[in-house]
Amino acid sequence: MSHFIPCNKTNDVTHIAELYFREVARLHGIPMSTVSARDTKFLSHFWNTFWKQLGTKLNYSTTCHPQTDGQTEVTNRTLGTLLRALIKPHTKVWDLLLPHAEFAYNKTPSRASSLSPFKVVYRIDPLGPLDLIPLSFYQKPHPDTAARVEQIKKVHQLVRSKIEKSNKAYQAQANKNKKKVVFQPGHLVWIHLKNERFPSKRKNKLMPRANGPFEVFERINDNAYKVDLPGDYRLSVTFNVADLQAYHEDDYLADLRIKSSQQGEDDVVPTTIDNEEGPTYQSRSNTSSKVQALVQIVQERQGSAHGLKNQNFPGFVHLIS
Repeated sequence: MSHFIPCNKTNDVTHIAELYFREVARLHGIPMSTVSARDTKFLSHFWNTFWKQLGTKLNYSTTCHPQTDGQTEVTNRTLGTLLRALIKPHTKVWDLLLPHAEFAYNKTPSRASSLSPFKVVYRIDPLGPLDLIPLSFYQKPHPDTAARVEQIKKVHQLVRSKIEKSNKAYQAQANKNKKKVVFQPGHLVWIHLKNERFPSKRKNKLMPRANGPFEVFERINDNAYKVDLPGDYRLSVTFNVADLQAYHEDDYLADLRIKSSQQGEDDVVPTTIDNEEGPTYQSRSNTSSKVQALVQIVQERQGSAHGLKNQNFPGFVHLIS
């Protein structure tokens, strides 16, 4: 069941707490746990101390784990659709139409449970304007309290089983083409540079989208890892697995990240070949000699191809080194 309550961004955390008790707690009581975004209001000392004294556990969602509050995100999108249908040209009275949107939402059967939120919570669907034309017979619930409690328990078990079945189907569809990746301490990884987390590293579109390799020094779980970042990054070292990619020896990005050497000097690139005397280093001059040899071979073939032009052979492109 959802409750839509109008408020302003400028409302402080004490006003949010009063709204919650006035609109939600008086109907459903004190919750055992709550899920919220990491807004400054919900991370404040007052909010944490207030709910800690009431015995409520605070759970915070993250951008890389939408399963935490996916139902809330879907509800927000549904509310936007309802308000666009109800408001039409009267955009300034959206707060007055929230009760109508809430009633319509809670009276609509869910796709996962096939029951409306009103049916799940109160075991009955309230009458709406369409139900009164013509006036239908309204069957009151049985006065026996024990029988009513058993009915509600059966409905809740039915809803839970249907939601679990629906979630498994969604999970199987979402993970059909996904491959599970697990890193261990000591593994080298690339880090995806997101705009919101690395603003200084993504000032324009031509800057690299990944950086590394960096070493994983702690595995929190399958979805979160701690990476050994340099001190100039000045941000949290915990990353979601979606932002990490395994580093390989022959990774093409490694060549892109090597800085150009000074004029007249050779770059020395460390490889991962270990021996008793330490790591082996490969000079970039070896790569340059290979390129020069390849250019010489192509030029020789071009020279031998000049005599074949009269035999309708395709032309050759001159390679400029």
